[in-house]
Amino acid sequence: MSSTPETFHVYDTTLRDGAQQEGLNLSVADKLSIARQLDGLGVGYIEGGWPGSNPKDTEFFRRAAHELDLQHATLAAFGATRRAGVAAADDPLVAALRDSGASVVTLVAKSHDRHVELALRTTLEENLAMVRDTVSHLRTEGQRVFLDAEHFFDGYRANRAYALEVLRTAYDAGAEVVALCDTNGGMLPSWVGDVVDDVLSTGVRVGIHCHNDTGCAVANTLAAVDAGASHVQGTLNGYGERTGNADLVSVVANLELKLGRPVLPEGRLRDATRIAHAVAEVTNFPPASRQPYVGTSAFAHKAGLHASAIKVDPNLYQHMEPELVGNDMRLLISDMAGRASIELKGAELGYDLASMDEGRELITRITTRVKDLESQGYTFEAADASFELLLVEEVDGARPSYFEVESWRVITDSRPGEEAVSEATIKLLAGGARIITTGEGNGPVNALDQSLREAIGQAYPEVAKFELIDYKVRILDQGHGTDAVTRVLIETTDGVSSWVTVGVGHNVIEASWGALVDAVTYGLRRNGA
Repeated sequence: MSSTPETFHVYDTTLRDGAQQEGLNLSVADKLSIARQLDGLGVGYIEGGWPGSNPKDTEFFRRAAHELDLQHATLAAFGATRRAGVAAADDPLVAALRDSGASVVTLVAKSHDRHVELALRTTLEENLAMVRDTVSHLRTEGQRVFLDAEHFFDGYRANRAYALEVLRTAYDAGAEVVALCDTNGGMLPSWVGDVVDDVLSTGVRVGIHCHNDTGCAVANTLAAVDAGASHVQGTLNGYGERTGNADLVSVVANLELKLGRPVLPEGRLRDATRIAHAVAEVTNFPPASRQPYVGTSAFAHKAGLHASAIKVDPNLYQHMEPELVGNDMRLLISDMAGRASIELKGAELGYDLASMDEGRELITRITTRVKDLESQGYTFEAADASFELLLVEEVDGARPSYFEVESWRVITDSRPGEEAVSEATIKLLAGGARIITTGEGNGPVNALDQSLREAIGQAYPEVAKFELIDYKVRILDQGHGTDAVTRVLIETTDGVSSWVTVGVGHNVIEASWGALVDAVTYGLRRNGA
């Protein structure tokens, strides 16, 4: 079944409901940036926030009027029905919706009788009047209106007749869609489907808004669509309060790829991974690595048997082609890796190992070396850069060499009442010169990083743009206490891309040094030194 923006609404609420996530704070500039990305994905509606309720959202709509040039999406303003006992035309928050510049207003209304009486502290009849008057007023002002029926599913269970009366009142007053909200996130798919089917029998157009407290937000949304809902709400990457909202990427990908229902403009789904990660950069909440469709692990394969099968046909262990959502298949190199994994990973990095001289022996040698290193505590699953250096060494017979370290030393000076300061001294040969540098840092690893980049930077200035952006330490055999083997993973960026390297040792400083050396070596090779 095909869909158009008129027959099926994809409604994003990242900027309003998604921003309720703990620790997620968006500036006006952030919200404008995310809105542009959402428009690029091709969603039909972007809920910008609640004008009049806070200065940030009011400013967003003011700036959006002249800074946003949306090519596909329609901007929606979110707000509440008028207050009890106040005419809609006299309510300042309703006026803010009218003056927002948004052609669509989404009104939230109470549909659970208990919430009306306890939260709004008004009568059931007055709540219906609040819905009717506000919808009618905004329609008279020339705006389209959607209704979010808050706590609808709980309200339906408590008082079906009243919950349905709220919907019918809004619809008769001019609301185009009534979105059934699983506000507490406690529903399951079969329950949602049954309720949607019942609501549709009243003649209203139904939408769905699900939270993920049972882990079923996406499934509940799909169940609603299967039952006849034609308006879906969600957030990019599933951002939202508590456990989040329905992940809109998963919703639209399932609708298009599994149910054969195109709901985005043609070709836009292929931008899903890029846009999900671009928005994550703005929010500073990256998508989970195992997030369906767009996560970095969504099409990652580790077991050797899987890799052997994928070499024959990638679809044997993948439910779809990752390119359809703009993602990539990845081979993870670990002690479970067989020859096929190594061969495919080599191809991923640009090396046709099988066609090289003594290719079979080369692949065997690399496989054996990986398994040996993994037994010592190394991991190459998340350290592609270190694996590529190992691969180059085996293929070329020598590791890429831009510098030769003579020695390094770290001391930490700690005095009562003062912060400890670490100092690293490095002696190395680079660019035909012997270089000695000393760097200070807020810890031994930071001092080593500063000193190493300063030394190598004298021969290779491009090192100045390298920056350590993540550092992880794991104790591998905790039963040995301070004598335990330590693994360090370091992520480095050159401002354009990033790479991860690994180091292992009984000494956390030594393990960190190994990862740092790999990071700089890989970065120099990547930048064509």
